[in-house]
This record gives sequence, structure tokens and C-alpha cells, in this order.
Amino acid sequence: QVREWKKEGSKRYMCTGRPGWLTVSLRVGKYKKTHKNIMINLMDVLEVDSERQVVRVEPLVTMGQLTAHLNPMGWTIPVVPELDDLTVGGLIMGTGIESSSHIYGLFQHTCMAYELVLADGSLVRCSPTENSDLFYAVPWSCGTLGFLVAAEIKMIPAKKYVRIHYQPVRGLQKICEKFTEESKKKENSFVEGLMYSLEEAVIMTGVLTDEAEQSKINRIGNYYKPWFFKHVEKYLRADRTGVEYIPSRHYYHRHTRSIFWELQVRSDIIPFGNNPIFRYLFGWMVPPKISLLKLTQGEAIRKLYEQHHVVQDMLVPMKSLDKSIQTFHQDLNVYPLWLCPFMLPNNPGMVHPKGDEAELYVDIGAYGEPKRKQFEARASMRQMEKFVRSVHGFQMLYADCYMTREEFWEMFDGSLYHKLREQMNCKDAFPEVYDKICKAARH
Repeated sequence: QVREWKKEGSKRYMCTGRPGWLTVSLRVGKYKKTHKNIMINLMDVLEVDSERQVVRVEPLVTMGQLTAHLNPMGWTIPVVPELDDLTVGGLIMGTGIESSSHIYGLFQHTCMAYELVLADGSLVRCSPTENSDLFYAVPWSCGTLGFLVAAEIKMIPAKKYVRIHYQPVRGLQKICEKFTEESKKKENSFVEGLMYSLEEAVIMTGVLTDEAEQSKINRIGNYYKPWFFKHVEKYLRADRTGVEYIPSRHYYHRHTRSIFWELQVRSDIIPFGNNPIFRYLFGWMVPPKISLLKLTQGEAIRKLYEQHHVVQDMLVPMKSLDKSIQTFHQDLNVYPLWLCPFMLPNNPGMVHPKGDEAELYVDIGAYGEPKRKQFEARASMRQMEKFVRSVHGFQMLYADCYMTREEFWEMFDGSLYHKLREQMNCKDAFPEVYDKICKAARH
């Protein structure tokens, strides 16, 4: 298809032909209608290499598909981003994170190699030792350097359960101290925080294990079970700690059934979704596919969400956690807030710490309806973005980005990216990443 595009005279930019409504991102890009659509229907697990501990997959393999394939074989991947429908391609070209990221980094940091079709129609493999510039430039590039056709991801042995410890913490300073302390402990397989208000949180730490106390096993993935964030909140309201054993695949996808808390927050979807009677009778139908919600959403509803709803992940240094939460509270006032720690190595590419050393960061996820009285989508988000730039943080690119081009390249390091776009003649083949994700590129 790429060679055909070249024969035709390379008149238009190229993009993947997958319809915008099928992606998990809330964005439906206008560019799909004007660019040359290249169909990439590659959705298979290609190879599980137990000796090298590597799984080779195509870009449309989803997290749900991958854990279902690997777990029965005794394997998993180090970072399993939360929602079932997230694809390997999206997590590499965008980014992905999970509560194990304080050990392993972002999803891209667990990848060993990528295979891409470039603008000239050639197939190239890149890794830290082979075409390394391209390997480090691909993450966060949103498909503007080439088409991903396969990826090799590191595997680790799977265990049956996650022993999870719930600890309610009150007071912002104490929350930040406790969360930072747990995130630094490598003996924690998983670390996650849910903030229910500025002064209340539950901090969860998990350890992979094959042993479990039968009386404490909680199969939270079963359709009739309470949504996970509601289950966690019980520990806060009762002001008690607790320990449970969750089957590992249930743990990996613990926020999937309620799409974190979006099903409850978006009152027109399923406001009564966590009602025990609804869960028991109809819970097997939940969650609706995000793609279905996007496909059936009218323009008026979409605009309404844009103005009165926020879905953002901001990645900030752990040392700025206290200040960051206060900023989220002042500018948005959205709860629960998701806290997920991750180690950011000092690799080349668009996203790395300011200094020469790897640094502990935290993803603050805000999903819901801002309760701040003066909330105005554009002005409020520009204020948030300015703050994130000031602490050398990063905004996940699946969400609405209100930055100017100059502000965007102040947040992200474009040196390697621009060098490669020049070298590989991408400028006539693909738009620049900013033009693909900025507000104006939206439908």
C-alpha cells in the first residue's frame, strides 16, 4: 500500500486506516478523512519465545487478548495497561502505564524491538543495538515516523494471585509521603493510589504470589462484583486496612468493567451500574465498548463532554506530587484521582527526565466532571498544561491538548524526532505529531 502511494505521486499524508471511533482515545481525528488510509489489519500474537522471554506481536493485539494468551502458558508482560481494548500499537505510538511501572517504566520501556514500514516502503527492525535512533524516537510519535507492524515485548513469569494491601491515608502531606515511600520499594510488585478528596486516599500495594488464603480470595473481575474503585472506597469509609488475594488477570483488568469510574460519572451511560441488582442481572453486559460509545455519540453530546468533562493523564516528577495534586484540585476539582508511579529512564526520545539520571514520576489521572465553579475547558486546561511544563512533566497525547506548537515542543524533546523525520523523508509522508494531536486536528 505504501509503495502504491509512492507510485501515485505521494500526494497526501498517510495514516492508518483504522476508523477513529475504534480507538480507545476520546479523540476522533479529522485527518482520517483527508489522509491516505493504509489498512493494517494485523492482530495476532506471532511468537512466544520462552528462552529469550520475549513475545512478538502485531500492533492490533489488545491487552485482554495478550493476558488471555500468555497467562495460561505461565507468562505475563511486566506492564499490562489497564483497559482490555488498549492495543500494543497504541501503547507504543502513544504510551501506556500500570501499577508495576515503578519497577519497569512505561509500556515502551518493556519493548525490546519494533518492526516498521517506512515512508519509502521498506521494512526495518529497530532495537537498542540496531537502528537505535529510530527505536528511541518511535514512542510518543503517534505513527508519524512509520507504520508499526510488529513489536517484541519482554515477558516475566506469571503468578496466580496478587496479594493486595489496602491502606486508607488522610491528610495530603501524609498521602504524598506514604505514596512516595511505597513507590520506592522494589519489593512491591504493584503500587497504586486512589484519591477520593484532597485529604483522603487509599494506597494499595500488591505482591505477586502463587499462594493464597482461601477465605481472602476476591474475584473482582466477576460481572456481579462491585466496581473496583467502589470496593476500595469501603476501606476508606470504614477507616480500616485490609488484605485480599485477587486472581492476577482480574487484578490486571480491575478498572475495566467500570472504565475506571467513567460509567458512573457519565450519567447518561449507566448511572445505576454499580447497583447490586443491576450488577447481578445485567453486569455481564458491562462495560460497553468505548468504540461503541464513540460511534453512537452525536456532535452535540460530544461538544457538551468537551466543555463539562475531563479525561487527562499528566505525568509529573514524584517530588512535585503535593504541588501537582493541589493544582489539579484548584483547576479541576475532579475525584477520584488515579495515582500511578513510574520510573522514567534517561533514554533519548521525546520523553525523559530533565537530569542525567532515571527519575521517579507519577501519573495523575483525572477522569470526570470538574466541580470547580469557573471551569472552562480551554482556559483551565491551558493553565494545567502550563503547570505541567513548569515542573518538567508530560501530558498523555490521547487526551485534548490545548498547547501551541511552541509550548508542545517545550514540553517534549523533539531533537531526535525532528532529525529522523528529516533523514527518513517523513515530511511528505506523515504530519508532524503536533498536527495530529492538537486541538485543531480534532473533529
